[in-house]
Amino acid sequence: MKYEIIGQTVPAVEVTLSAGESMFTQSGGMIWQTNGISMSTNARGGLARSLGRMFTGESIFMANYTADIEGAKIAFGSTVPGTVVPVDIGQGELIVQKGAFLCAQQSVDLKATFTKKFTSGLFGGEGFILQRLFGSGMAFLEVDGDKVERVLAPGEVIKVDTGNVVAFETTVSYDIETVKGLGNIFFGGEGLFITKLTGPGKVILQTQNFNDFAGKIVSMIPGK
Repeated sequence: MKYEIIGQTVPAVEVTLSAGESMFTQSGGMIWQTNGISMSTNARGGLARSLGRMFTGESIFMANYTADIEGAKIAFGSTVPGTVVPVDIGQGELIVQKGAFLCAQQSVDLKATFTKKFTSGLFGGEGFILQRLFGSGMAFLEVDGDKVERVLAPGEVIKVDTGNVVAFETTVSYDIETVKGLGNIFFGGEGLFITKLTGPGKVILQTQNFNDFAGKIVSMIPGK
């Protein structure tokens, strides 16, 4: 499999497949393809995993695209302005934020994973149910805005607005902290909760939280 990231504002990844190679994505992820590709749809991983994906905001059913001929091409596109990030899952599993998964080779698997503390996810908003990518092969993540990577040393902490976390290695511990102080809560302009990530391991962040951006636009519409 070969790939190329195309575009800058709302990018896509175009994949060139050998005969028999296959990619999967959530429903609606494909934006163009050449002749020689067959499509099938299934509840990848069975009913339990499919229901787990539903809670993460992904599709219950996954679309699978297989090359019938050598050199067939298919492209998967991001849904908002941002960045498409390639990751080699064979080099280590990743925990990803809901909505961040774009597509992957069939040798990559994904399933819902819960935060260690139920209350952290229940009240933390974005991060209650995450997805774990494991197996081997290439996967592609969708990032809102620009990508920022940090490699945390053992015990090193970074605190991030929850919606700006894209992914982190499984060696990184994850928790939700409550913003302290009534004045900060009511007048600080931030949410009630913040994500605390503790190393060691790599963290991928995004400079924009599109859900917040969309909410600001809605709030400016007359009558809303």
